[in-house]
Amino acid sequence: MKTTSRLEQAIKKLYIAFHSDKLHPECCMQCAVGNILDNKDSWKHLADHHGTTKLNYVGKVHQNLGRKFNGYSPLELLQIEAIFLKACGYKLPLHYRNTKPENPTDKNVQFNGLCAVIVYLCELDGINNIMDYSKLFEFENNKPKYQLAI
Repeated sequence: MKTTSRLEQAIKKLYIAFHSDKLHPECCMQCAVGNILDNKDSWKHLADHHGTTKLNYVGKVHQNLGRKFNGYSPLELLQIEAIFLKACGYKLPLHYRNTKPENPTDKNVQFNGLCAVIVYLCELDGINNIMDYSKLFEFENNKPKYQLAI
């Protein structure tokens, strides 16, 4: 399957962060977007609250100028983060009174967040969900419809 460079880079960074325990939803440098942006937290200045999808003045300026950060627009970055946080079990925007997972660094919590992010990243690039293995189990006349390339 052909993917875009930005998708490959994002998935690679998220994969490394997940397996090296450097993924934390509440940290702007270690969340989904923080990892996609090379563990920098400058993206947090695009919005007033962590988890919102509403750009602030700075975010709107960057968006209107067509700026991209590792291939993603400011609005796309906020969407990625919101999707990640929601799938991890957070009520948005992040606030100490809002609902959140008991253990945000639990691998199952993070995996749920990453799966949702990857679906969105694939949608952005017009690519079928790379994590969808359902086609492998489709069959016709008791035979596999598609062959697994080994």
